[in-house]
Amino acid sequence: MGTLTPPARLCCGRRKDFTLSKGKDAPAGQSDENSERGNWASKTDYLLSMVGYAVGLGNVWRFPYLTYQNGGGAFLIPYATMLALAGLPLFFLECSLGQFASLGPVSVWRILPILQGVGITMVIITTLVTVYYNVIIAYALYYLFASFQSVLPWSDCFAWADENCSRTPVVSDCNTTLPNGIIIHTNYSYVTSNNLTCLNGSLTYKQVQLPSEQYWNKVALRRSSGLDETGEIVWYLALCLLLSWLIVGAALFKGIKSSGKVVYFTALFPYVVLVILLVRGATLQGARNGIEYYIGTQSNFTKLMEAEVWKDAATQIFFSLSVAWGGLVALSSYNKFHNNCYSDAIVVCLVNCLTSVFAGFAIFSVLGHMAFLADRPVSEVVDSGFDLAFVAYPSALSKLPVAPLWSFLFFFMLLLLGLDSQFASIETVTTTIQDVYPKMMKKMRVPVTLGLCMLLFFLGLICVTQAGIYWVNLVDHFCAGWGILFAAVLEIIGISWIYGGNRFIQDIEMMLGKKSWWFWLWWRACWFFITPVLLCVILCWSLVTFSPPKYGSVEYPEWGSAVGWCMILFCIIWIPIVAIVKIVKAQGNLWQRIVSCCRPAANWGPFLECHRGERYSHMVDPHKERDQEIPTVDGFVRKLE
Repeated sequence: MGTLTPPARLCCGRRKDFTLSKGKDAPAGQSDENSERGNWASKTDYLLSMVGYAVGLGNVWRFPYLTYQNGGGAFLIPYATMLALAGLPLFFLECSLGQFASLGPVSVWRILPILQGVGITMVIITTLVTVYYNVIIAYALYYLFASFQSVLPWSDCFAWADENCSRTPVVSDCNTTLPNGIIIHTNYSYVTSNNLTCLNGSLTYKQVQLPSEQYWNKVALRRSSGLDETGEIVWYLALCLLLSWLIVGAALFKGIKSSGKVVYFTALFPYVVLVILLVRGATLQGARNGIEYYIGTQSNFTKLMEAEVWKDAATQIFFSLSVAWGGLVALSSYNKFHNNCYSDAIVVCLVNCLTSVFAGFAIFSVLGHMAFLADRPVSEVVDSGFDLAFVAYPSALSKLPVAPLWSFLFFFMLLLLGLDSQFASIETVTTTIQDVYPKMMKKMRVPVTLGLCMLLFFLGLICVTQAGIYWVNLVDHFCAGWGILFAAVLEIIGISWIYGGNRFIQDIEMMLGKKSWWFWLWWRACWFFITPVLLCVILCWSLVTFSPPKYGSVEYPEWGSAVGWCMILFCIIWIPIVAIVKIVKAQGNLWQRIVSCCRPAANWGPFLECHRGERYSHMVDPHKERDQEIPTVDGFVRKLE
C-alpha cells in the first residue's frame, strides 16, 4: 500500500483546505517535512527501528520456554488470538497517536490533559528499565569477550569450581544385586568398587551444578549471598557497562538520523545469526527431540482449557510488542504526517511474533542435543531468562566443535537484540526532553544525549556489584510488570472513551485517507471493549497473583520489597498528581474544571499548520504551552452553567 502525501501546493505555514492525494515519499536528501523536530530519513529507517525495539531479549529467552511450558504448538493459538485482540490494537493506537501529533509520550497528552501523568509514568518506568537493561547488555559483552579463547572458560570445572560442579549427572546411590541374590540399596562407589551393576530405574542422582552455572555465579557475577550483602563493584562488569553506554551514546548522538542507520546492522544481523544457529542445531543429534518438545508431537491441546495459558499468551504479547512504554509514540512522532502507520503496525507486529517462533527452533534444537549428550529428557535442560541465556545455552554450545565461534555468534546476537531496544528506550527519554526544550536540544543534542547516558551509567553501578543481579531482578519484578499494565489501561480507556474513539478515527483518517465503516468495525470493537477488558483482566490477575521477589532460591529481605514498592509508587504517583494540578489550574467550579481537563488542550492537533485542515483550523500554536481548551468546548461548558 502506497503512502499518502499532501499535494505539492500545500506548503507549511499557509492554511489551505485539507485534501488527500496519493504520492511518493520525498526524494532522499530533501529537507525534512518537520524541520524543527526532524523526520526519519527513510521509511526503512523507521521500520527497522520499530522492529529492533519490539524484537528484544524476551523473544529469545522467554517465548520459547513459554511455548514449551504451555502446550507446545497449541500455545500458538492463544498467542495469535491475543495478538489480534490486545497487541495489535494497542500498537496501532500508539503509532497513530505519535504520528498524528508529532509529539513524544508526555507532550502527546495534550489530547487529554488530565491523563498527562500517564505519559510521565511511561517515561519514568522506561528510564528505570534502561538502567538494568544495559546491565544485561554488559553481561552479553562480558561473555562475548570471554568467547575469544580456544577453550571456553565455562566448558569444564576449572580452578574456580567447587565439589558440586560436574559436566555430567553423578549417581549417588542405587539398588544392586549381591552375588548371593540379595537386593540392597547402597552408594554408587560401593557398586563400582565391587564390579556390581545398578538395577534399572533405581539410580538416584546427586545434586550437581553445570560448569556454566558455577561460572555464571562465581566468576561472571561473583554473586553474593543476597541483597543484604552488596560487596564490591565487579570491575570488569563495570567496564562492560561503560562500553555498552558508550555504544548507545555513539549511536544516538544525532538522534534518529544516526540511530536510523545503525539499525540496518543491529536489527538485521540477529536474523543471520538465528539462521546460522538453526542450521547448525538442526544437524545435531537429538535436535529433533528438542523441536518435538517445542512445537511438535508433544503439543498438548488440552492446555487450552487452562486460564493460565491464555494469561501467559496475553502477557507475552503485551510486553513483547513494547506497548505502553512510550517508545512507540516517540519513534512514530518522527514520521511524516501521511505515512501509512496502519500497514507499519501490522508488519512490525507480525515480524515480532514470527521472530519469537523462529527463535524457538534455534534454541530448542541445540537444547535437544544437550539433552541427548547428557542422556536426560529435554524438560530437564530447558529454562528461561538468565538461566537460558547465560547457563543452559552456553553449556550446550560449549559441547559443539569450534565452540568459541558458536558462543561468539550467540552472545553477539544477544548484544544486538539488547542494543536495538535500548536505542529506542533512550530515544524515548530524549524525545521527551526535546518536546519540553526544543531549542536547547537542537543546539545541544550531543552533550545532552551523552550526559544522559553517563548519568544512567552511574545509576547502574549498583547493578554491577556482587549483589547486582538481585537489583536487576528487583527492578524488573516491580517496574516492568503491572505498572506498565496500569498505564496501558488508562491510555486506551482515555483515548477510546474520554477523548472519543470515533474522534480518534477521524484523526487517523486525516493521515491515511477516508476508510469504510467496515474497515473500522474491528478496531472499534477492540478499542472500545475487547482490548480494555483484556488489559483489565491481566492487570487484576497480575495484582492477585503478585508474589514477593525472589532470585532462584534466594528470598529478598523485607526492606528490598519495600524499595521495590517505593520505585513503582514513584512511577505511578504522577498520574494522580498531574491530574490534580491540571484541575486546580483550570477555571470554573469543580465539575467545569474536570470537564475542561477531560477535553483536548487548545494546542492539540497536527504539529504543522499545513496538515490541520478545517477540523483544527482554530488550533493554538503548539509552541505555546497554555492548557486551554479548543473553542468548541467553551460552548459545551457554558451549556453546563
